[in-house]
Amino acid sequence: MSGHTGSEAGTDRGPLTGLRVLDLATLFAGPLAATMLGDFGAEVVKVEHPAKPDPSRGHGPSKDGIGLWWKLLGRNKRTITLDLSRPGGRATLLRLAATADVIIENFRPGTLEKWDLGWAELSAANPRLVLARVTAFGQFGPYAHRPGFGTLAEAMSGFAAITGEPDSPPTLPPFGLADSIAGLATAYAVMAALRARDASDRGQVIDMAIIEPILTVLGPQPVWYDQLGYVQPRTGNRSANNAPRNTYRTADGSWVAVSTSAQSIAERLMRLVGRPELIEEPWFATGADRARHADVLDEAVGSWIARHRRVEVLDAFEKAEAAVAPIQDVRDVMEDPQYAALDAITTVADPELGPLRMQNVLFRLSATPGAIRWTGRPHGADTDAVLTELGLSEAEITTLRSEGAL
Repeated sequence: MSGHTGSEAGTDRGPLTGLRVLDLATLFAGPLAATMLGDFGAEVVKVEHPAKPDPSRGHGPSKDGIGLWWKLLGRNKRTITLDLSRPGGRATLLRLAATADVIIENFRPGTLEKWDLGWAELSAANPRLVLARVTAFGQFGPYAHRPGFGTLAEAMSGFAAITGEPDSPPTLPPFGLADSIAGLATAYAVMAALRARDASDRGQVIDMAIIEPILTVLGPQPVWYDQLGYVQPRTGNRSANNAPRNTYRTADGSWVAVSTSAQSIAERLMRLVGRPELIEEPWFATGADRARHADVLDEAVGSWIARHRRVEVLDAFEKAEAAVAPIQDVRDVMEDPQYAALDAITTVADPELGPLRMQNVLFRLSATPGAIRWTGRPHGADTDAVLTELGLSEAEITTLRSEGAL
């Protein structure tokens, strides 16, 4: 089973080996954070409702009735079922919490408290526990109790307002952008909290609002507005900070993206497309001034690209040391030689579907690399094993199951 190590399943000891994470979350930020921790060796126990599995199992296309998104999101996780609203489920979770380092949850604020599983009870069971609470709007404030999804964060944060063509409606991403950014941020927050625990021997609560990390990746918009009253407009594929920056169609009907964030790249590009005289224009000296003359620059670059096939464009740009990339869909990504060299899309053995290809772990560590040890497992597959390890007898597990707690 391939990770960035290329080593066999079970032989990897990632840097987070020895950490235990309880993943109580669903769709998508919280579970993605847990996946990232599991990729680097943490033991992740996915806790799902007995009758209502994580909805990602049914999200998007499936094969032979098996959800494919779950195979990615559920990788490196053991799966158990537990109804936290029942007394037996609550008691079992507290026993699990006593053995865990991290709990990740994304219920609406107050839900865990309603079940007597709030921070007071969890930290009493385990003072070293880190509790990551991932919600749309955070644990307090006027919106805290509203239902929310990543789409609302993409709308509220300013992302949609600046995405799309100037004369077209604001555009939402066709994938879980805000959730994914929040998942990355949550994994980072967990590591920061665990580092603090090294010093204090006490855990703490992480309050992660999905509306916040996307605000950070949008850049200096609040500073611009605060200091200048500047509101970034929708510019389509253009940028207010540099030009030419756009997508251009090649002679054979493909598309490429060009960026000139560095002045030297912009100058090389003008020489490449046969318009060196533009470099001498006084407005060519800064990215912002070039952006104000994007029509001229787009025409110069676009007309040259339109006369050449994609392979010729890419080859010429590479020789000129100018920045270009093909606009690729997933078919191209799966065959791209750079992604292949990085093993960014790796092949993993799955007991239900056979070999399947998915994104590899997020980055490479030279000494303690991560690995995909297994793909997403069936609903509740590890319930008996995990609870037996916890010390529950066969009779206790049977009782919990008869009560509907499992």
